[in-house]
Amino acid sequence: MPAPAHCEDCYVLTIQCPDAVGIVAAVSTFLAEHQAFITESAHYGDPDTGRFFMRTVFRSATTDLLSQDDMAAGFSALAKRFDMSWDLFGSQEKIKAVIAVSKFGHCLNDLLHRVQIGGIPVEVTGVVSNHDTFRDLVEWHEIPFHHLPMTPETKIAQEEKLLDVMTSTKAEVLALARYMQILSPDLCAKLPGRIINIHHSFLPGFKGARPYHQAHTRGVKIIGATAHYVTPDLDEGPIIEQAVERVDHTLSPEDLVLLGQDIESSVLSRAVRWHAERRVLLNGTKTVVFR
Repeated sequence: MPAPAHCEDCYVLTIQCPDAVGIVAAVSTFLAEHQAFITESAHYGDPDTGRFFMRTVFRSATTDLLSQDDMAAGFSALAKRFDMSWDLFGSQEKIKAVIAVSKFGHCLNDLLHRVQIGGIPVEVTGVVSNHDTFRDLVEWHEIPFHHLPMTPETKIAQEEKLLDVMTSTKAEVLALARYMQILSPDLCAKLPGRIINIHHSFLPGFKGARPYHQAHTRGVKIIGATAHYVTPDLDEGPIIEQAVERVDHTLSPEDLVLLGQDIESSVLSRAVRWHAERRVLLNGTKTVVFR
């Protein structure tokens, strides 16, 4: 009974708890007793932290699968037994996202295109920017554009407006698509595990301005990008995804920029998609990603 490629009547169950004997068996038994057919499941026990992580996708094996609320109510007793933190989502539910961008549009354009063709299961409820550069592109996609210019004097007020956009549209995640502003610790603390940034290298290498020119000067043989959750500690948040490409002495700084922009776009898109599909679970300063 294979699951359809896009299972509209599936549920996604995510679990975190102290590792113990019998968790997988207990979850599988519960689902079987409720006439659920598991279409995808992955789990991991971290030997360093003693934490257990699980993501399971299931659908009805009959026509009698309980509603999402009834399934959640029934699962509560099992969750209490294992001290679980857990969530249950309908797989057809698209999360809402806000995108922040500055003057580099490659990541923004890639995200908007992938959302438009159904490659990323999110609804973009707004795009915010400290520049007006991409207003036409965003409005062509029929998405609200919010121009929030940033100066040291207006930073706090503008971040409050950004947060208002998140709150008023019920957005779950903020994707920083080369948003060239350092978010305040206060804003980061208000959105824990909900801000995804793309960094132009393997952290923490080549920080600051003109990173590809720094890489060229150092004669690097690979370049890459890192997508991570944002925390108050700059560029130190849990990493979701990374990628690299081999380069050599024949490439100019401009060549590295173009190649790097391709990597950044694909890495950020994967990170946002995995977050939206509930594949990323926080594990302290790290993540567990069920790809």
